[in-house]
Amino acid sequence: MAGAAPWGGLWGGLWGGLLDYKTAKFALTRNRRVGLLHRLLQLGVLGYLLGWVLLVRKGYQDTDRAPRAAVVTKLKGTAVAEVGGAGRRLWDAADYTRPVQGEEVLFLVTNFIATVKQAQGTCPESPSVLDARCTEDADCPLGSPVVHGNGIRTGRCVMLNVTHSTCEIYGWCPVENNTLPRKPLLAEAENFTLFIKNTVHFTKFNFSKCNTLPTSDPTYFKSCTYDPLLNPSCPVFRVRDMVEAAGETFGDLALLGGSIGVRIEWNCDLDHPATQCQPHYSFSLQDRRYNYRTASYYWDSQHGLCRNLLKLYGIRFHISVLGQAGKFSIVPAAVSVGTGIAFFGAATVVCDLVLLYLDAKADFYWKEKFEEAKPPKGNPEAEAAA
Repeated sequence: MAGAAPWGGLWGGLWGGLLDYKTAKFALTRNRRVGLLHRLLQLGVLGYLLGWVLLVRKGYQDTDRAPRAAVVTKLKGTAVAEVGGAGRRLWDAADYTRPVQGEEVLFLVTNFIATVKQAQGTCPESPSVLDARCTEDADCPLGSPVVHGNGIRTGRCVMLNVTHSTCEIYGWCPVENNTLPRKPLLAEAENFTLFIKNTVHFTKFNFSKCNTLPTSDPTYFKSCTYDPLLNPSCPVFRVRDMVEAAGETFGDLALLGGSIGVRIEWNCDLDHPATQCQPHYSFSLQDRRYNYRTASYYWDSQHGLCRNLLKLYGIRFHISVLGQAGKFSIVPAAVSVGTGIAFFGAATVVCDLVLLYLDAKADFYWKEKFEEAKPPKGNPEAEAAA
């Protein structure tokens, strides 16, 4: 039974600890350093809540960051250029734009290499193709394609000129011309205009906005040109201005082609009038050198199939639309304010830690903050009477 006493005391201590109640005690300390730290932390939390959360991030708003977007583009302009042996040719929107009815991606022809009056037959391969060079017929195995070439070997090695011999091929003859003009043949394209119509719809708020200015004047879009300062509401852009905004010169980019990104960004605060919701345009160079080939086919006087081959160089425009819209909502507002109140409490905790563990008089403050209160033993009235 003697061993039961320690166990009884242990259980009694644990049981009594479970039934203890702790209440906060407020102690006023005349410590200016901790007091200054407390006020600085409170000011920092207040600045964060008012400046960053509410003003900058608009933490009181519900947001929609995934708008539905529709883009329609049209290029306008005309130019004249020589097309190989086919003479001068007028180029308009149907010729230099791919696709003709543009959407998010369109291609503007600025330069080209023409190979006209090609017909299927046999002819020497181009000496610029390394796999086609030969010295004898054995270097041209019958039926094997020329790597990076224009046709299938016929088994013959033919003399192209005094200095070069190449394999004879079966393909479109004459082979493709690869002489690049020194200057862009469609240099007038720098003054072409690109009309971009963009509509965004924020489904969460059932709000739609278009970048075109509402106007009853049918000639407005035919006479205006976009300017970020003087005319920001006109969605008609001059090609040269777009290239220069991307950090390039039109002459350099038009010669071999390239790719330009057009970014349309919407940032709409629906707590303000809808007229203040306007897009922001930015342009960036994505790649240099862009080209592809296309051909037009016809029948000659001998009823043979012929074609005119064009290797087109130009500027590829890729249009992307991003945006977000925000509107006041009680839920995010309550969350933001509640977070700020929690940070105020964290400032008090930090000051308590400094006062109780880092201050030179930490022991004194510890004893003043934490105090065990016990009720008096016995009968207070009897003791008072005695």
